[in-house]
Order: sequence, then C-alpha cells, then structure tokens
Amino acid sequence: MKVLNLRCAHDHRFEGWFASDDDWLRQREQGLVECPMCADTMIERLPSAPHIARLSGTDEAPPKQEVVRPTEAQALWLRAVRHVIENTEDVGERFAEEARRIHYGEVESRGIRGQASSEESAALAAEGIEVVPLPMPAALKGPLQ
Repeated sequence: MKVLNLRCAHDHRFEGWFASDDDWLRQREQGLVECPMCADTMIERLPSAPHIARLSGTDEAPPKQEVVRPTEAQALWLRAVRHVIENTEDVGERFAEEARRIHYGEVESRGIRGQASSEESAALAAEGIEVVPLPMPAALKGPLQ
C-alpha cells in the first residue's frame, strides 16, 4: 500500500492511498482522484521523505518525516459542511422552486439544500431570497461515517 501526499490546484493538501504507483497514475489519468475539499481533479503528488530505519549501534536518529495535515480552516469547513448535511433536507434540483415556496409561505419553513444554476441563484437573490453557495465534496454526498 502506498500512502501519497497530494495537492489540488487550489493548494488543498491531503493523503491518498493506492495499491502501487501504477494504480495512482491510472486513477489520476481517469479523473478518479479528487480533492476532498473542492472536488478538483487536477491533483499532483508532493514529494515525501522515505522512512529510514536507524541502524543498530549508531547514535544517529533517523530523519524526521514531515506530516502534512489539513489546515484548521479545512477542518472547520468540513465540520460546517457536515452540520449542513445533517440539519437540512436535500431537495436536489428542485432547490429554487422549494426556496420560493418557503419564502412565500406556501410550505413550512425548514432548512434545505440542493442544486441551483448561477442564473437561478441570481433570480432568487433578486426576489430577496438569501441563498449561500456551498461546494459539496463528493465524499460527503453519501452516508456519513
């Protein structure tokens, strides 16, 4: 198993686990490797220091390997996205229609999420309906672990 340090075009850093270097290259070429923060598929491998075991009888300690972890901001953002998922109803492509129904009092007010085009979002804003775009990582669209 290969654990690789990866980075997307937006400089989000994360780990990827692959069976081999060939597996990493194949998955990247097929667009299967994506950033867990922004779903970008323009991923590059970062250099990593190999682990070198200390030889017995030597006083030298092995070189320390730098561990790359998500920044605090990324962790907070992921926590916020999970909170939104857990506390809203996914209305899918009916988002604009359902937001209007709630705004005009046709249905009971509740938290919703879904998809809307930039034109639909602009039309909602023009009607005084506040919406917040929230990029949703594909990994969080399924069941939460």
